[in-house]
Amino acid sequence: MVYILLLATEKDFISLKLKVKKRKVESEKFEIMIPINSLATLAKNAETNNKAFFKNIKPKQSHKTDELFHKINDEVFSKINCLECANCCKTLGPRFSERDISRISKKMNIKPSAFASKYLIIDEDDDYIFKTIPCPFLDSENYCAIYEYRPKACSDYPHTQQPEILKKQKITIKNSFTCPAVFEVLEKVKQIWE
Repeated sequence: MVYILLLATEKDFISLKLKVKKRKVESEKFEIMIPINSLATLAKNAETNNKAFFKNIKPKQSHKTDELFHKINDEVFSKINCLECANCCKTLGPRFSERDISRISKKMNIKPSAFASKYLIIDEDDDYIFKTIPCPFLDSENYCAIYEYRPKACSDYPHTQQPEILKKQKITIKNSFTCPAVFEVLEKVKQIWE
């Protein structure tokens, strides 16, 4: 099977959808994700429904909820290639802990203070974040130059694979505005749950 992640304009999305409908393809499967330029609007439209969904889950259903999210998360991420999108790296600035700064600067053979001075600022919450967006370590092919020792915020993203998803509902809904996979995970989980 061949899986394709489509990130295109709304016009391209509709055009491809029509072509796929006209053409019967048995040996290939096209996984058409949300066009990135439509994601924020779709996520905003789903936001109230997503909040209501999480509100209706009882705390004693936490384990069941985690199992379902992890299953759907694995299914969705098995069908996409994040390198085709990298919207998180292009639009979000991860929080850096002191441990992150120490680890990354050691791997880069520079002092933590030099790393912080060159790449980071302190935001209004007193957290270290990148001075610039997109990520300065993102290359032109969407590969991360520090992937093996990236910040914990990056390795944990988008959190739909993390335990205790009920405690992460706000960040999960927020991430659905940035990550088409999170949006799809939420939509599929809601369909199954109902």
